[in-house]
This record gives sequence, C-alpha cells and structure tokens, in this order.
Amino acid sequence: MKFTLSWLKDHLDTTAPLDEIVETLTRIGLEVEGVEDKAKTLAPYTVAYVVSAEQHPNADRLRICVVDTGEGAPIQVVCGAPNARTGMKSVFAPPGTYIPGKNITLGVGTIRGVESRGMLCSAAELEISDDHDGIIDLPEDAPVGQAYAAYAGLDDPVIEINLTPNRPDCTSIHGIARDLAAAGLGTLKNDAAPSVSGEGACPVSVTLDFAAGDEHLCPAFALRLVRGVKNGPSPEWMQRRLLSIGLRPINALVDITNYMTFDQGRPLHVFDAKKVKGNLTVRRAKEGEEVLALDGRTYKLDPGTVVIADENGVESIAGIMGGEHSGCDENTTDVLIESALWDPLNIAQSGRKLGIITDARYRFERGVDPAFTVPGLELATKLVVDLCGGEPTQAIVAGSVPQSDLVIEFPWSEVSRLSGLDVQPPESKQILEKLGFAVSGSGERVSVKAPSWRPDIEGKADLVEEVIRIAGVDRIEPKPLPRLEATVAKPILTLIQKRTRLAKRSLAVRGLVEAVTWSFIAKTEAELFGGGDAALALANPIASDLSDMRPSLLPGLLKAAQRNADRGFGDVALFEVGQTFASDRPEGQNIKAAAVRRGTARAEGVGRHWDGGAESVDAFDAKADVMALLATLGIPAGGLQVVAGGPAWFHPGRSATLQFGPKNVVGAFGEIHPKVLKALDLKGPLVAFEINLDALPPPKAKPTKMKPKLALSDFQPITRDFAFVVGRQVQAGDIVKAAQAAERQLVVSVDVFDIYEGAGIDPDKKSVAIAVTLQPTEKTLTDTEIEAVSTKIVGEVAKKTGAVLRS
Repeated sequence: MKFTLSWLKDHLDTTAPLDEIVETLTRIGLEVEGVEDKAKTLAPYTVAYVVSAEQHPNADRLRICVVDTGEGAPIQVVCGAPNARTGMKSVFAPPGTYIPGKNITLGVGTIRGVESRGMLCSAAELEISDDHDGIIDLPEDAPVGQAYAAYAGLDDPVIEINLTPNRPDCTSIHGIARDLAAAGLGTLKNDAAPSVSGEGACPVSVTLDFAAGDEHLCPAFALRLVRGVKNGPSPEWMQRRLLSIGLRPINALVDITNYMTFDQGRPLHVFDAKKVKGNLTVRRAKEGEEVLALDGRTYKLDPGTVVIADENGVESIAGIMGGEHSGCDENTTDVLIESALWDPLNIAQSGRKLGIITDARYRFERGVDPAFTVPGLELATKLVVDLCGGEPTQAIVAGSVPQSDLVIEFPWSEVSRLSGLDVQPPESKQILEKLGFAVSGSGERVSVKAPSWRPDIEGKADLVEEVIRIAGVDRIEPKPLPRLEATVAKPILTLIQKRTRLAKRSLAVRGLVEAVTWSFIAKTEAELFGGGDAALALANPIASDLSDMRPSLLPGLLKAAQRNADRGFGDVALFEVGQTFASDRPEGQNIKAAAVRRGTARAEGVGRHWDGGAESVDAFDAKADVMALLATLGIPAGGLQVVAGGPAWFHPGRSATLQFGPKNVVGAFGEIHPKVLKALDLKGPLVAFEINLDALPPPKAKPTKMKPKLALSDFQPITRDFAFVVGRQVQAGDIVKAAQAAERQLVVSVDVFDIYEGAGIDPDKKSVAIAVTLQPTEKTLTDTEIEAVSTKIVGEVAKKTGAVLRS
C-alpha cells in the first residue's frame, strides 16, 4: 500500500515530521517497507534558462547551450536534445550529479572538442516518466534557480507499508490516517460523505439473480447514471498522486475510480451507459461464457465466478475487472457508476482461478466497509460532476447493506491479563473510540461494538490487541524471570529436538555445508523417491514444479549440488535436517538427516593436490558420514545391521540399508542410481545417505548420568592377521562379526584390510584378510593362549561363513 505524505495530510491534521510518522506507523502494526523521498534524490536539479543554443561546429545533432542557472555566470552545456532552443526553460544538473535514468555521475567533460559543464535533462533521465524524446520543456513562468522537485511538486515523499491480511480498513489512506490519529499523531479529518441530489430515476435497473443460499455473493448493488459528462484528462493534482503510487493516469472517469480505491478503500466501476444494452443483472457466469477484459485478455468463465451482465452478455467480472466493451473513453458522455458489495471468499477464488490481480480484488477479498457502499457512490458522483460535469440521476440500491449485530462484553482487566500492559480504562476507552469502536456502559465491564470497517474483530482478544498496539508494546517493562531457589530447572528439549541440533553439528564438523531446500517438489521427482501419493499433492502450489510434499530430503539436495556444479563449484558437500512426508497423517511426518557429496568432496579434503588424492567420492564416504552421525547421537553400533542394497533411488550394487532388525529400517546410504541422475539431469558421481531420526532407538535409561570408570589395561595388545578364502557372495561384514563373537573378552577390534580376487583364487571365491586385535586385561597372553584364541577365531569364521584359511 503506497501513499504520499500530502495525500495523508488530506485526512490527517498533523504537524508531525516524516520520520515520526514512519516510526509510528511501524509501531502500531503498519510496517513501513520504504520511503521514497524524491526531494532528496532530485535535490541537485534546478530550473534553468537557455540563454542561447547554437549548432555544434563538429556535430550535426549537438547544440552548444549557454545556460543561466540562477547562480553566478551562465554555464556552457553541450546538448543533443532536438528540442533544445534559445529562450526555453528546462531542468539543469551540475557536475557531480547522479543521473538515475542513465546510471552515471556527471563530470566536466569535452564533447567533440567543446567543454560541457553539466546537463539539460529529459523526464526519462530523471525517471519521472518514459518521455525521452527531448529535454524537459518548462513554462515561461518557471522561476530560474528554484529546485525543480519543489517547482514540479515532486518533493512529496511516498510511503509504502506492508499490510497484513486482517487489516482491510488500512487499504485506504483514510483508514491509515484514523490509526495515526488514534496513536496521538494528529486529528482525523472525518468529513461526512456528500449527499448528491439526483434528478429523476435511474433508467437502468439492477437484478440480483441468485439461487437460494447464494445471496451472500452480492448483498447490495448501488447504481447511478450521470448524463452529459466530458471525459478528458484528470486534473494534474490527481494525475500526480496516481503516478506517485505507480498508477498510470488514463482519463478522468477511470482515474476517479482509482483515486477512490486508494483514498477511501472503496473500489468502484464505471460503465459507458451508451454501450450497455438494457438492464443489468448480477449472477453467476454460465459455463463457457467469455469476456474481453480491460487488460485486453479474454477470460473463459464458469459458474464459480460472479459477473455483471446486460442483454449482450457479460460486461464485467464482479469485483475484479471490467469488460473492454463497456469501458469509458474520450467519447463517453453518459456513465453508469457502480458501487457494490461482493463476497470476499468468492472474489479470492475467482481471482486466483483466472490469474487476475487488481487493486479492486485486493480489497474485496479482504473485505470492504459495507456501510460505505452508498456513501462511496455519492462521493464518486460528486467527483465525476466536479471534474467532468454532467447531471446525475437518483441512485438505486438492489439488495440491502448487511448490518453487524456483534457486541462484545469486554472487561477492562483483559488488557492486563492478556498483554501484561497496564493501560487504565479511560485510556483504553479513548483508544477504542478513536478507532471507531462504540463503547457503552461504565464500570469494570463494558459493551463494545466494532465499526463496520473492521470485519476482523471477533472477540475480547481482538480488542486487547487494538489497545496495546496503539498504546505501544514498548511500554511493557522488562522484568527478569523469577529465580527458582529450591530446584534446578529440568531440561525442556525433547529427544528429537536434541538429536536434530546434534545432527547438524555432527555433519557440519565433517565439512558438510547446511542447505535449506523446499518442502515441495515436482510430482515426477516425488515418484522417483517413493512419493507421489495424491494425498500429498498441494491444492494450490506456488509453482508447477513445487506440487507435492517431499518424501525425501535427497531431491532438493541433489539439485542444489548440481546448481553449484553448473556455476563452477563441482566439488560440493551438502546436508539438511528437516521434515519429510510419507503420508498426510501425523505419523507419516518424520524428521530426517541427509547428506550429499559430489566430485572430490571427501571428508579428507576437496580437489586436486600435489601429493595425489583427488579421488571421486564413493559409497564408503557416505557410509563414513552416517556412521559418524550415529556415533555422535549415541546410537550403539552393536545392534545395527548393514544390509546390502538400498531403496530404488540408490545404485543396487553400491548401496546398503541400515536397520535394527528387518522391521526397523532407519536409513540407507550409497551411490545414486544412474536412472535417477538421468531423470533429474544430474551429473555424477553423487553419493548420499538419508537417515530417519524419528526411527532411531531411544537411549537406554541409566540409573546415573555419571560416566563409567575408565578402565585401561596395563598389558600390551596383540594383533594377528587372518586371510580367509570364501565364496564371492559372502559379505566381509559376516566374517568380521564371526571373528568378534569367537572371544568377546579378548577381541577388541576386527578390521578388513584386503580383499583379493584373481590369479590363485577360484573364480567363484575371494580372499578376505582381517586384522584382529586382542587386549588382555588380567595377564600377558602366552603363545599357547594366543594360538588357542586364533584357532577359535578360525573355527567360528569357518562355521558361520564356510571360510577356510588361505594357504
């Protein structure tokens, strides 16, 4: 919502400076997005007189102008504008001035051998219009030396505020002024709406043609005919205000409706009465009906959209945009002015379905003041008569303006109870009354009736909000929390909250960079990663490629990695901890942690180096990441099973599933499947893991949080190597588990250090070599004892896997 300071002061009698107004607006909930003060931007530009303009000796299209700037001796300027001439007045910029339309800062220069000490400017160069055909040609009475911004009325600051959807009353400048007046920043100019006495009845009638139950689509429709208007350009003051907020002046009749939309928050529409055939009917559109709208586009309608029609068909999309056929132009002499009420929900649905965004839709879908329906028509009629002439008829109203009978019983103590702010009843009452609320009764409990322009007020909490936003939350005194002398505060974070934070730290430590990706992905991507359920499709996606809730974090991370690669950062390692959606039920929403590595982005280092390395990432890099994460989270690895093969989006031979038994799968890791790379237009190598933090087993309850006693053996550990020949289908992990189980009191670690297939080994066999570390705790092991343990290890591995020692 944009408005100028002078426009605001049409409704607010105040002497407050701009900075105070801006600060107050934000304080009372109308957050200021920005202030455009052209008086500062255009400060160096002044009105100048061209004493002489002579042909440049070295250029056909240039002129040498001698310019009187009102200060000191005239200045020489080289100008290329075709309209530069002796005796004209224009806008001058001295050296050192920034020219926004050209994005340059002027200096003293030499153009074709002639010195130029400044510039005569066009409107496009000052970015005040699109006119770049010549320099600005000012009237003869323009005062030389005066600041151009002040002379042209461009020194009016433009304020832009960010409105929340629950404040339809502040879609008007009058409503904003009302809030500022309530905050003590002046007095509201609450002039009564004029009453226009029309001559004769309006010859065009209006019928609200709705089935039972649809009356809410248009409760009231006011109409009036004005004959004999002259539709030319609107006055300069109106054009200047519309231009300042980004609206293009069209003609007086259209500009009046735009002015009313912003000034009073009352969208209206004007029809060229001679182009309307017969009477008007407000109804639902018929299936297949079309209308050529004022934006030049043809829209196909359905019964969900309300329209205004005559005997020719649809003339306007109700509350959103008028039709081209009955639009007003320079030949319009008779005009129908319409002021109607429309259902906010229907306007929002119709506008979204048709893809039309207009100032009228913006206000109607939030809710306009129903009580201003007829007064708005009266005010618009007065503007039409004052600016365009004409004779108005009497107004007609179809339907009736709805009246709100909501009265809220409000105890003044609610202000302190809900907000902690001590506002005395007299001050609270004054605030509410200045905002337009009717307060009746006395004592601790009063009755409050909300004004017609505040449809968002529903209960006591809403009234408290109004009081505290005007009184100011900065009045709440900061107080420390009471000290709990007798007890120690208990932890408040849940297990999943702790694990989420710890997971982020753990992955960041391993050189992964945190990413935050969309929770929505394309349906085709969701199907690739086990999703695509119709229940998870968005009813109103913000984009066609963000149509489904994500079943996995990996699609977003993989595409983010590729975007980095497309920009020259191919060695990238990313992680994300966030929500995924397996169903639309609460139990189908899980917190997962996932990471992706690409190129040479290994934990040991990234990129090429003089001492070698630069190996591409593989599945074991992803395994190392997930194992480090589980260790940080305190998940015991003893019961964790690493099963070959993973979900369909992983390479079947270069991936594994992590589980605590077949019924508790917690995640997977590995290399991304080539078909997924192709479908997502990715280039590998890409490895990843994803783990479900919600599925991880909770820690076992301990009688004490004290760490166990550190037990270090005084005896030397012993390492023995074993090489087994097993079938190629046997997993190395099974050999490791068998060796660990052979003598749990002595075996502290088992590591695979070699796998060999080739000469000397049967084609269907392989050699797996392991290093077993024995750690005695009571005495040094003898050779006989070591041999006995080794025999048990060989026997256990042979029993579990069918392996034999390699000779």
